[in-house]
Amino acid sequence: MTTLTPEIEPSPPRFERVIGSFRGDAPGPSVVCVGGIHGNEVSGIHALRRVLRLLEKRRPPFRGELVGIAGNLAALERGDRYLAEDLNRVWTPERIEAVRELAPDHFTTIEHEEMWGLLSALDDAFARSRGESYFLDLHTSSASGGPFVLLGDTIRNRRLAFRFPAPVILGLEETIDGVLLEYVNSLGHVTLGFEAGQHDDPVSIDNQESAIWIGLLHAGCVDAKDVPEATAARDRLSENTRSLPRVLELRYRRPVSPDDDFVMRPGYLNFHPVTAGEVIAKDRRGDVAVRETGRLLLPLYQGKGSDGYFLARDVRPFWLWVSSVLRHLHAHHLVRILPGVWRHPKKPDTFVVNRRVARWFPMQILHLLGFRKVREEGDTLTVSRRRYDLKSPGA
Repeated sequence: MTTLTPEIEPSPPRFERVIGSFRGDAPGPSVVCVGGIHGNEVSGIHALRRVLRLLEKRRPPFRGELVGIAGNLAALERGDRYLAEDLNRVWTPERIEAVRELAPDHFTTIEHEEMWGLLSALDDAFARSRGESYFLDLHTSSASGGPFVLLGDTIRNRRLAFRFPAPVILGLEETIDGVLLEYVNSLGHVTLGFEAGQHDDPVSIDNQESAIWIGLLHAGCVDAKDVPEATAARDRLSENTRSLPRVLELRYRRPVSPDDDFVMRPGYLNFHPVTAGEVIAKDRRGDVAVRETGRLLLPLYQGKGSDGYFLARDVRPFWLWVSSVLRHLHAHHLVRILPGVWRHPKKPDTFVVNRRVARWFPMQILHLLGFRKVREEGDTLTVSRRRYDLKSPGA
């Protein structure tokens, strides 16, 4: 058997892949939650244990199933973000196919094995579903600041996201490849990422618990009258986000590598306002200044991570309404008549944009129509929209 790297000293495990589940007698949706895909983000696991214990004790009327899954078990045992590679950056179609085809004794890293175990647990949870499947990916950050919601921008995901009394962040898929949310969304499930606060803040556990209850209420697994804790949890989350903006769009991601010697200046929080040219960090090349005025998200205050910070700006809710109307009218078909745009020959729901021609119409038009994933390929851009924007695969 191939030796996994880095080596882990054997010790009694504190985390199991399946944290627990609660299945109602009545058929209904499944709410599948993953906590700890990064090993230093344990609050989601604690919150899932809380909710599952209460459900087992109270035994309220319940439709469908709640499933709690732990992400990177080896990294959780160490309390480290990851060991060989970030488990939340490996969910590309090529990597998933390779994991499904390889036998476990051919895995070469700890995260390779963890991906296989997590993929198997997710397959099992979604296969058992007796209705619509909802997926919550529970996170915390190294910086303090209020909680917020991240989503792939589909109308179905928005319906869930706006049940949360917390800021909603658009544009995740434009800035990061290989995240678990994108893979699960590609299966046609309703997905949402929830950033609950700082890693070690006890309030982060409370916020994660609120997120789970809101997911269960929106999915229709429970009724508020049967679980008063769910309403209390939502009110608590609302109190923790009262002063924060409602909708933002990610505008920029600062990628970093260990060789960059990237160090954030102290004192920055999630949603911290910054102005263009403001020096917020240093790396081996000198000062690092923000490129435009906006709000800072997820500034890096931990040893590991490939994201130095994100920059976001506020979005008027009016534009979300316009986008929703256009998508319900299937206006994305109009993309093909724009100058310098043609359908990708191999990828569904993807168009190729001549970068020189694209200067004459704003990318916001494509955003309104649901084309959020934008990647450079030589002299062109590829723009993609999610397949299950309005309806689930079986609808």
